[in-house]
Amino acid sequence: MEGKVGCASWIRRPENAHLVVLGTAKLLNRPASLQIFNFDPVTTSLSQSPKASYEFEEGSEALNIAVHPSGDLFIVSTTSGHCMLFEFYGQQLSPKELHPLQGVGQQKCLAFSTDGSKFATGGVDGHLRIFEWPSMRVILDEPKAHKSFNDMDFSLDSEFLASTSTDGSARIWKTDDGVPITSLTRNSDEKFELCRFSKDGTKPFLFCTVQKGFKALTSVWDISNWTKIGHKRLLRKPASVMSISLDGKYLAQGSKDGDVCVIDVKKMEICHWSKRLHSGSSIASLDFCPSERVVLTTSSEWGAIVTKLSVPADWKDWQIYLVLLGLFLASAVAFYIFFEKSDLFWNFPLGKDQTTRPKINTILGDPQSEDWGAFGPLDII
Repeated sequence: MEGKVGCASWIRRPENAHLVVLGTAKLLNRPASLQIFNFDPVTTSLSQSPKASYEFEEGSEALNIAVHPSGDLFIVSTTSGHCMLFEFYGQQLSPKELHPLQGVGQQKCLAFSTDGSKFATGGVDGHLRIFEWPSMRVILDEPKAHKSFNDMDFSLDSEFLASTSTDGSARIWKTDDGVPITSLTRNSDEKFELCRFSKDGTKPFLFCTVQKGFKALTSVWDISNWTKIGHKRLLRKPASVMSISLDGKYLAQGSKDGDVCVIDVKKMEICHWSKRLHSGSSIASLDFCPSERVVLTTSSEWGAIVTKLSVPADWKDWQIYLVLLGLFLASAVAFYIFFEKSDLFWNFPLGKDQTTRPKINTILGDPQSEDWGAFGPLDII
């Protein structure tokens, strides 16, 4: 989709019929709006026209979007300083006000926890709020969490929240009670910018982009003791946005001049490059498709683009079943060959007056005869 798109996100739907929600800016006589599109995985494209849309009031547009893990609703922060809850029914977008988040100022960061039980906001003014969802009970209300928020992310178990500030600091929070656990250590020439927790369930890491002088680095932190494991130069230029796939296999970074790189987390190596995808324009949002190896990116100049990644294809369920069936058939053939060719066990040696080996039926007896009992031949002498 062309035109200025400030933010976007995937909406997970049953049977992989996923949707995309875009926050578009005002253009000529067209007001700023939210638009929902269908996604076609065969052509890797969005529908030509929106499935549903909502027009903002004059002077307001979407700043950020957070979709609940269930895919049933999403929350939008606006430039007018409000947060709005949207539910999607059929062809209609139903907006609702979130009273605790009315008139709180612009929220740079919005995030639902992985299990959907918590919701957090980080303001341009540095104010951090953590709520229980959907009760909106306040867990933490910290006006001076940061100078100004840059990024935030929940851990896979929803136990921790990581946040970064425009002043280069990074803090870790306990989400059950809102207690700050630690601030990540850094040198005087280092600035934390973006953060994402690992999502594969086996590696408890936190990934951070760090600007060290003129070098752009990606550092990895062990969340069991919050110590730095190491760092690596990947994108090699300042990143504007970072995302991680739902299965945790891939980490993606978008640059401030329109490039996108995708990293294999296991190897910590780049496995896909999309250079000049949004040529000359900072990538505003970057999000992995819930079920396909596809990323959604947006920018103010090039709009929304969906890109199929050049990474190894994942095994589908039917492919796994086919392999298992093949192994079963191969085992059956191997047993048959063993039975026919082997002189052991069932294939007894030829007797003195035998011309051929006895068939298995003559050894065990005829199951159709009157002498066949429940547990074998009964003509025992």
